[in-house]
This record gives sequence, C-alpha cells and structure tokens, in this order.
Amino acid sequence: MKNQIKISLWYIVLAAVILTLSAGCKVRDEKPRVQKQEIQISRDSVRKEIEYVLNRELDLFYPLCLDTTLGGYNNHISYKWQLEDPQDKMIVSQARHIWSLSNAAIFYPERRGKYYGYATCGYKFLRDIMWDKQSGGFFNLVTRSGEPINEGGKIIKQAYGNAFAIYALAAYYKAFKDTSALGLAKRTFYWMEQHSYDSQYGGYFQFMQKDGTPFPDGYESTPPKDQNSSIHIMEAFAELYGVWHDHLLKERLGSLLRIIRDTIVTRKGYMNLFFQRNWTPISYRDASRWERMKNLELDHVSFGHDIETAYLLLEASEKLGIHQDTVTLGIAKKMVDHTIQNGWDNDNGGIFDGGYYNKGEEDKITIVKETKEFWAQAEAQNSLLMMSQLFPNEKSTYYAKFLAMWEYNKSYVIDNEYGGWYWSGLDKSPSAKFRSKADIWKADYHSSRAMINCLRRLDNKKTEKP
Repeated sequence: MKNQIKISLWYIVLAAVILTLSAGCKVRDEKPRVQKQEIQISRDSVRKEIEYVLNRELDLFYPLCLDTTLGGYNNHISYKWQLEDPQDKMIVSQARHIWSLSNAAIFYPERRGKYYGYATCGYKFLRDIMWDKQSGGFFNLVTRSGEPINEGGKIIKQAYGNAFAIYALAAYYKAFKDTSALGLAKRTFYWMEQHSYDSQYGGYFQFMQKDGTPFPDGYESTPPKDQNSSIHIMEAFAELYGVWHDHLLKERLGSLLRIIRDTIVTRKGYMNLFFQRNWTPISYRDASRWERMKNLELDHVSFGHDIETAYLLLEASEKLGIHQDTVTLGIAKKMVDHTIQNGWDNDNGGIFDGGYYNKGEEDKITIVKETKEFWAQAEAQNSLLMMSQLFPNEKSTYYAKFLAMWEYNKSYVIDNEYGGWYWSGLDKSPSAKFRSKADIWKADYHSSRAMINCLRRLDNKKTEKP
C-alpha cells in the first residue's frame, strides 16, 4: 500500500513538473499576451506613474535652469540638481527648453502663465542674443553672456541647430500666440532655404560658415548630410507647417519625408547614418574590422533614431494632411519591428544604442553599442504605444513591449531618488548615476515629449492639441 502511495505521489510530482515545463516553453515560444482587463489595469497604473515622473522632472528643471541674470537657460546641472560650471549656451538645448515648456503649457493649460514666463526667458535670448544680426541664422554655441564661440578655429552654424530654433519658435507661437516668434521662425526658414538647402540633390547641408556659406563636401571629417539633421529638420518643418500653411514650406516638408522614407531608410527597416551630397551612404562594411570600429559613429544601426523616426515620419505625414498614407505607415512599422527584433535586450529590457550588419552576415546583426541612452528609451516608449493603437490586431504584442519598456525605464533610467532621467541605463552604464542631469546635449525634450505623448495616447486623445 505504501509503495502504491509512493508511486502515485511520484506520478503527481512528475505530471506537475511536465506541466510547469510545458507552460514555460509556451511563454518562451509564444508572443506575450496581455488580456483586456490587464491592459486596462496597467493603463491606469502606468498613466499615474508616467504623470508623476513627468511633473517631478518639470518641477526640477524649472525654474532652476533659468538664467535670470543673463537670459536663456543654464545647461549644466549635477545629478543632485545643482548648477555647475561652465554655462556655455548651445542653440539646440536653448531651443529644446523653449519647446518643452511650450508643449507642457499646451498639455497643462492651467500652468500656461507660469510656463509662459519660463519660455519667454529663452525666447528673448534666442531673439536678442543667439540670432546673428549681421549675417542671419543662429549661432551654434555662445558663452553664458552670448559671445559666439569658435569651434575648430571657426564660428560655424548648423542646419540642425537652426531647425531646433524653428521647432521652438513655432511651438512658442502655438502655445502663447506671440506673432513675433512666428515671424522669427519664418525668417529662419528662409535663411535655411537660402544657405542650407541643396537645390541639386535635395535635403540640407548640415554645416555652414558664419556668413551662411555651406560646406558642400562636409566639415572636417563629417560628411555633408546625415539622417539626424534630416529627421529633425523634418520635425521642425512639420511643427512650423502646423501653424503656417506656406506652399514652399509644404513642398520642402514633403520632400524631406520622401528622402527619409525612401532613401535614408533601408529595405531592412533601419537608417543609414551619413551621406555624400548625392545621398550615397557612407559605408565601411568592406573595410577592415579596425577601420569599421574606428568609423563606427559614421556607420552603424542606431536603434534609437530608427524608432524615433517612425513617429516623426507619421507626424510629418499627418501634418501634411496625407490621408490613408499606407506607404509611410508601412515603413514606420518596419522600423519599429526591426528595432524590437534586433535591438531589444532580452535580458534586462530596453534597446541598445547600436548594431552592425557585418559583410557576409546580412541576416545577423551584431550589437556594437550595449549602452542604452535615455532619449532612445523615451522615444521607444512613445513609438511602441503608438504602434499598439495603429495596429489593433497586434496591440497586445506592442502594448506588452510598451509595458516592458516602462518597467525598464523605472528600474534603470529614471532616478527615483533625485528625480529626472539618467543619461544612460544603469544596467550597462552604472556610472551614469553620478553623471550630470543636464548639459548642452541633454534637456527634457525627449523625455517630456515622450511622456506627454504617452499620456495623450493613454487618454485616447490626439498627440497634439490645437
């Protein structure tokens, strides 16, 4: 009798083990599924968490970063939210603060008065100090008091920086109805049209001399055109077209959308990074491994830019009023899918900064940058949630990745002690815990935009209010 009991118990245990292993196999083999009730519970919970992080970050940045003595914004802030030296001012970060405050004022209309004061501090600095009154265009980098800084022995201007100025000025006008800001945005657009636009091959030269003369062959070791400046010029023109329906602006916005979608994005769904003037990609795949690694910044797969551009392409298409734009939608989906299939960290979550398709291994990507910068994680958050709404048949898959992305950000990218976002995920960059919370390249543009977009999507509202 005892032996029979032992045998029965053994079979019960064996059956339980088999069922457990079987269940485990299903979890690995099947796509993650989130039931409707679970989605709703997660939606409410995640929404509260995102809004808490957003408000804490806004309160930490402003008014701390305002330079109430000389105008504009202080760029360098420690990990404990203390001002640091030096406080040189870059057009990109100055403009990003103006845009973030304007966007937040639209999202939180009850704070419009407060954010107007903060944003105006930056707008006046752009208008009165950073705009070159002699040659036009915005200086790239100035001292705290506003003196242009030589970079490599020259005072240069960049299409990228001027585009962010347009982006900020258009948003400032949209939020606060200051027509002088819209006028300066138009003036900047025409300046770029005159000096940066390539009438032969389309697109925009990134680097220009002080008088606006472009460098058609590139500047120093950097090629003349690239995906990063192209996507952000498109982003800026889309913002401006939202408040100024100009025919030439519409033409240039549509041209950029097509160049990025049809030329810069590859068949696999990632973007080439740098280009010659005629849009021939810069590639080192046929070079030695040493040469490839030496030039990695010019030639790799940037998962963060890819998943961000999926959103920017669809935003530009919507601003242009293109109905049933299945072509752009299909490319955007391919970019997001390529990123989560090839750039997602299956161990800790989050997306890596860079990959590479080596010659002869076209179907296998090698991760060459295991770090995970904050802006890429923030943009992934937004694009994954966007895809869950655009493709309802695949909603549970995209939404599960969105939830996993948020869990990763909470665990490794968002500073729960001091607030704000670390420069990089601590799982791969533990020293980022003590790195500055802000500098000339880091403000709250990516993080606040992504969080506000996610809140609007979770509320089933348009990602932009009129």
